[in-house]
Amino acid sequence: MAQFDLPVDELRTYRSTSAQPEDFDAFWAKTLKEARAHDLAPTFEPVDTGLATVEVQDVTFAGFGGHPVRGWLVLPAGVTEPVPLVVEFIGYGGGRGLPHTHLLWASTGRAHFVMDTRGQGSGWSPGDTPDPAGSGPAYPGFMTRGVEAPENYYYRRLYTDAVRAVEAARAHPLTDASRTAAIGTSQGGGITVAVGGLVPDLAAIAPDVPFLCDFPRATTLTDRDPYREIGNYLKTHRGRTEEVMRTLAYFDGVHFAARGRAPALFSAALEDQTCPPSTVFAAFNAYAGEDKSIEVYDFNDHEGGGPYQEAAKVRWLRERL
Repeated sequence: MAQFDLPVDELRTYRSTSAQPEDFDAFWAKTLKEARAHDLAPTFEPVDTGLATVEVQDVTFAGFGGHPVRGWLVLPAGVTEPVPLVVEFIGYGGGRGLPHTHLLWASTGRAHFVMDTRGQGSGWSPGDTPDPAGSGPAYPGFMTRGVEAPENYYYRRLYTDAVRAVEAARAHPLTDASRTAAIGTSQGGGITVAVGGLVPDLAAIAPDVPFLCDFPRATTLTDRDPYREIGNYLKTHRGRTEEVMRTLAYFDGVHFAARGRAPALFSAALEDQTCPPSTVFAAFNAYAGEDKSIEVYDFNDHEGGGPYQEAAKVRWLRERL
């Protein structure tokens, strides 16, 4: 697929039409206060992986509603003093996977926390965290679960889990809370943008080809899932567009980006039909932090920069963690 979105010079000035809810900050303050009423209660259980260069711990902590959420903590072998921390969020349909697939960041001398994704982890990478909360009628997938109201929406639970994941990872004695970065690709990138707006003291964020940004444009520009789940829902539930867009506005990365202050490295791919480049630039252009940059991959689809972007993040984080 050739480039299909706005020209690059227009992408760099594009602004989303997503309307920020007046009670956006109050909604998230209340949501996180309710979550923190539950004891975080992180547990760290050593795992025998047979790996010599890293030590792995199986983590459980209380996320949204006090529900147990799983994760992996991967540490450089033999570390005895706190080290910088990289917290990673996973792409759509995936879970935390197996520990030996998460070796990059510990290899740079950092702690690496990989959050499992509630209710997912059965698409391309296995997960271990159920989603105990139900929802009204929804299109298959996760994009319309509870979309009738922001209080019920699936991503309210997932974004809250992500904030609590940062808190849980920082609770470990061998992680340096003052040097914490959040990263992720696609859905993980969208969660990263949200965490960047909800956790004020991060040292850096690096969202790659982020999903969950600029819903008004994304849902009308691309036919690909997962955004198309919303269109298919509205095709059946005629007349609910305004109601659904109101809910989605509470979870739009554009509004979280406007609250982010940490140094940020974004990436976008100009042939990406899953997360169109204009939706990524919508979040990047709205990002409030002064230290921000974006890598652009001209001829790539949703794979984005792949290993090239990983190398870029290694170089970039070297100066910030």
